[in-house]
Amino acid sequence: MGSTGSIGRQTLDVLADHHDLFSPCLLVANRNVELLAAQAAKFRPRRVIIGDEAFYDELKRRLDGSGVEVLAGAKAIAEAVTEPEIDTVVTAMVGYSGLEPTINAIKAHKDIALANKETLVVAGELITALVEEHGVHLYPIDSEHGAIYQCLVGEEPASVSRLLLTASGGPFRTRSKEELLHVTKADALHHPNWSMGAKITIDSATMMNKGFEVIEAKWLFGVDADRIEVVVHPQSIIHSMVEFIDGSVKAQLGLPDMHLPIRYALGLPSKRLLSHDRRLSVADYATLTFEQPDMDKFPMLPMAFDAIRRGGNVPCVLNAANEVAVAAFLDDKIGFMDIPAIVQQVVASSPVIQHPTYDDYVATNHEARCRATELIYK
Repeated sequence: MGSTGSIGRQTLDVLADHHDLFSPCLLVANRNVELLAAQAAKFRPRRVIIGDEAFYDELKRRLDGSGVEVLAGAKAIAEAVTEPEIDTVVTAMVGYSGLEPTINAIKAHKDIALANKETLVVAGELITALVEEHGVHLYPIDSEHGAIYQCLVGEEPASVSRLLLTASGGPFRTRSKEELLHVTKADALHHPNWSMGAKITIDSATMMNKGFEVIEAKWLFGVDADRIEVVVHPQSIIHSMVEFIDGSVKAQLGLPDMHLPIRYALGLPSKRLLSHDRRLSVADYATLTFEQPDMDKFPMLPMAFDAIRRGGNVPCVLNAANEVAVAAFLDDKIGFMDIPAIVQQVVASSPVIQHPTYDDYVATNHEARCRATELIYK
């Protein structure tokens, strides 16, 4: 799900390298008809789905005679992921839209390779309960959580002292708070280390992305927020670390390339997949540096810690408001520092539900988006 995005394209690279092990039978995209049609022509899945129904006719025309079934819309996506021939669903859709099909896939006993952060941010309690109930695996496609997963292999959960999530610091690590008032969209989209989609790149610039990863880590690894620390590591070579009760620290290293965590997640639970990509030469990185994140300059990060401590539907509110604010920034409607200001106002004004149901998450998401939109366009 999300085959035309950055993670989706790189996942298909891995599948192409290991076509003897994997066969993509369903490709889902939102609007990129041209690329989705090209992917379908190359990989010959059983079906493809375009999320935006306005593009159905064009996709149908492009794939006419190919034998690939063409569907459209959110309902089709939510139903198609339950098909019997599917073993694993790679969830790489952007934002809240990935939640419902992921839930359906879990209920249909599919393993989940999770690249959609918002699924656990919005509904971590619900998702982890469903994973346990239906006996499926949840594997993170994420450099940081993939690193932690590797560091925990063979370790007893009780031996874990802290999780150390590394962050590049984004494009504005060395800018002052005053300078951030005047940065442009082009500035924010210029990440120093990683090539990602626009939304996640802006989240990296605000450090909201790292905040989301803190929330994800709680649900993936069963560790409270007080035992999760964010460390800025500008070189992006150490992808994360785990500290144990005896004082030992394990770290996973690699080049900043998402093919690596994708390969690791798809190879689980039993094997690593061979790669012919460029390897890390430690001699090329004689100096690796670390620093504390500036919580005052990047208020989205402490907002995430606060949201996870408050629990309930608060992270859902945080995510919804952030999605609206980031979209407005990318549309040149607000400034960069307006993003955290709007999100903070929405979170502060939203009612808290301590043990939300799925319907509560849906309503919370809708109401938070409406509040954020009102603040932006009032």
